[in-house]
Amino acid sequence: MLHLLPRRGRLLVSACCMLVSCRSHRADRPAAAAPAWLLERAAQESALAAQSKVLHDFRFTDRREASGITFANRVVDDAGKAFKHDHYDHGSGLCAADVDGDGLPDLYFVTQLGSNELWGNLGGGRFANITDEAGLRMPDAIAVACSFADIDNDGNPDLFVTTVRHGNRLFENLGGGKFRDITAQAGVGYVGHSSGAAFFDYDRDGLLDLFVTNVGVYTSNAKGAGGYFVGLPDAFHGHTHPDRAEASILYRNLGGNRFKDVTREVGLVDRSWSGDATPIDVNDDGFPDLYVLNMQGENHLWLNEGGKRFRDVTRSYFPRTPWGAMGVKAFDFDGDGRVDLFVTDMHSDMWVNIPPGDWAAEASKADSSPAPADFFPEGKARFIFGNALFANRGGGRFEDVSDSLGMETYWPWGPSVEDLNADGWDDIFVAAGMNFPYRYGINSVLLNEAGRHFLPSEFVLGVEPRPNGATEQVWFSLDCAGADHWRPMCAACSEAGGAALGCRPDATGRFTVMGSLGSRAAVVLDLDGDGDLDIVTNEFNGPPRVLVSDLAERRHINFLKVRLRGTRSSRAALGAQVSVVLPDGRRILKVLDGKSGYLSQSDLPLYFGLGDAGQATSVEVRWPSGQRQTVAGPVPGGGTMNVVEP
Repeated sequence: MLHLLPRRGRLLVSACCMLVSCRSHRADRPAAAAPAWLLERAAQESALAAQSKVLHDFRFTDRREASGITFANRVVDDAGKAFKHDHYDHGSGLCAADVDGDGLPDLYFVTQLGSNELWGNLGGGRFANITDEAGLRMPDAIAVACSFADIDNDGNPDLFVTTVRHGNRLFENLGGGKFRDITAQAGVGYVGHSSGAAFFDYDRDGLLDLFVTNVGVYTSNAKGAGGYFVGLPDAFHGHTHPDRAEASILYRNLGGNRFKDVTREVGLVDRSWSGDATPIDVNDDGFPDLYVLNMQGENHLWLNEGGKRFRDVTRSYFPRTPWGAMGVKAFDFDGDGRVDLFVTDMHSDMWVNIPPGDWAAEASKADSSPAPADFFPEGKARFIFGNALFANRGGGRFEDVSDSLGMETYWPWGPSVEDLNADGWDDIFVAAGMNFPYRYGINSVLLNEAGRHFLPSEFVLGVEPRPNGATEQVWFSLDCAGADHWRPMCAACSEAGGAALGCRPDATGRFTVMGSLGSRAAVVLDLDGDGDLDIVTNEFNGPPRVLVSDLAERRHINFLKVRLRGTRSSRAALGAQVSVVLPDGRRILKVLDGKSGYLSQSDLPLYFGLGDAGQATSVEVRWPSGQRQTVAGPVPGGGTMNVVEP
């Protein structure tokens, strides 16, 4: 995504030189040790953790092989041997739900080539591929996002999947983990450059509506291998061409598995180059508003006026927003009972290549001076060039506190927010990193220090470095003496800069080209039923990571899972706010929005870490219908509490 070098061959060599000229870990080095610059960071984090009171004496271990999961994400050639700077490298989502009603969360992985796959949870951390028996095979659909939600209030999570110009798909869950395609009947099969999707009940009629974000036209009509549409040469200048805008879509749920496009009817015409969005009730009136990301421009807050209309009120609430926004999560980070907003900005990190080991630069806002001037037709005054954590100060006032709380990360896609150490404060996992032709970048784990600061802990907790210190993999192969001779990559590999590109020649004229490892989406959930939270990722062009926590093995943990069932509200109760009151009077607020990570919406119970408290005094629910309910305690921890709307 370097935007500065117009000539393709020069771009490839220059961009890729920075991949390996700074690369400390080469595949011909022993794989047992991580690069020195990663080990340096590990030492820094260890020193910081020693000074922190936050619970961090537990570890994550990658158990993918033990899980039985063999899914591998596969990408189009625009991210490989035909590399160009377009939006295909944004990758694909991952979502979770108990699709068959056995009480265990199942995993749905999204990919561009090959098929998305549904992996059924067998218990004990083991999974089986049930894609075909579930009726969910989607060959070469160039899929992007997935969202689980119960659209028909029958108690079974249904599934919506977005694609790039291969038609979005809606699958009804018939029970027992069997799905059928109802896209045509539902009227949600839009064909375009779709990205994230979020279910929420904007009009509070008890039926979940659907918002689909569209990026904008970044492809031509030419097709490449696997049937994908080849990206335009100037795809990353697409937002400067108004004629390429592709408005996002709001569908109203009419019941009977039918939806209606009401985008213009309700005034929610958002033409941002959008990858994702989230509902958030910014004025606390009970009607969910919508925060829509713009990956190349100003984000937008759409105020919900009584479920009838939406109005753009961005600058009243957020005078400045991240310019290159990718991921978003609404949650109460500081325990004040107000919902805050965390936005990750990846595109602002693409203008300056930070050499590995310059952690101070990675923790700072980006330098926008090298960016093309036409990227900012109205100037830069309204933008934040990096992540933003908007603290909700009440009265419609949000303040960015990201720098003071240590929230800046490098090459972030999106956050997954949950209480990883069960101490009663939500932590953050940030799926991050670019791949070919960039150097390796780390995923981030930010442990919440009681709302005062976030402690970088990915090395302390074993998320980084990866097993055996790996930072790269084989990205693609080139037959430069045969079918691929015409590709610019062959010329680049054959020239002096080839080694810096990660090109490895053999005697036949073929090249193997290496690329950095990198995550895209993640979901945090209790994978193995032991009460602590694990992390599963969807990697770009590779197999997932299944990071299993040993927190529950090391110590007794206090937690409470809350599963809601709406009656007047939608059965899934998306939009509900739940507060768990602890014996010392502290209140832990969570919003049930299903937003589980970048390009991902899951159907999971709310998880509350209780810290030192073995029980809750009470549980309070504000249902999407507006009804309020208090379940008096004591409520014992250690299990799942089912709450039904009166």
